[in-house]
Amino acid sequence: MTSETMTPETIVTLARTWIGTPYRHQASLKGVGCDCLGLLRGVWREALGPEPEAAPPYAASWAESAPPGRDPLAEAAGRHLVPAAGPPRAGDVLLFRFRASLPARHCALATGAGTMIHAHDGAAVTEVALTPWWRRHLAHAFRFPGVGGGA
Repeated sequence: MTSETMTPETIVTLARTWIGTPYRHQASLKGVGCDCLGLLRGVWREALGPEPEAAPPYAASWAESAPPGRDPLAEAAGRHLVPAAGPPRAGDVLLFRFRASLPARHCALATGAGTMIHAHDGAAVTEVALTPWWRRHLAHAFRFPGVGGGA
C-alpha cells in the first residue's frame, strides 16, 4: 500500500480480519494464532509489507524482567511507528502497562474513540470497549507511518 491509500480505516479493516484468531503466545498467523504483538505484526505485514525488525523471543512475563528504566515494547514502537498525541483514534497502536512502575506489556489497535482490537491469553482476537480501566493503563499511542487522514 502507499501513503495515498493507507488510512486509519485501512488499519481498522485489516485488524478486524484477525477477529476470532485464537491466542497463541509469540505467534502471528491470521486464523491460526497470535498474541497481542503478533496481531500488530500481522497488520503491519498486510499494510506495509515485511516487518522492519524481527521480534526477539519473549516470555509471557517479559516486561517484568526488563532492565530498570527500559520499556522494550515502547522502544521498538518508537523505532518504527509515529508517536500520537491526544485521545486514541481509529488505527492507533495502543500500548498498556499494568503498573506504573512496569514497562508496557500489552498492545492493541484502536478501532474508534472508544473501541479496540486485541489478543489476550485464553481468548481469541476480539473487539472490545476501551473502558476506563484500559484508559487508566494506556501508556503510549502510536500511528503507522504514512497513514493519512480519516476518523
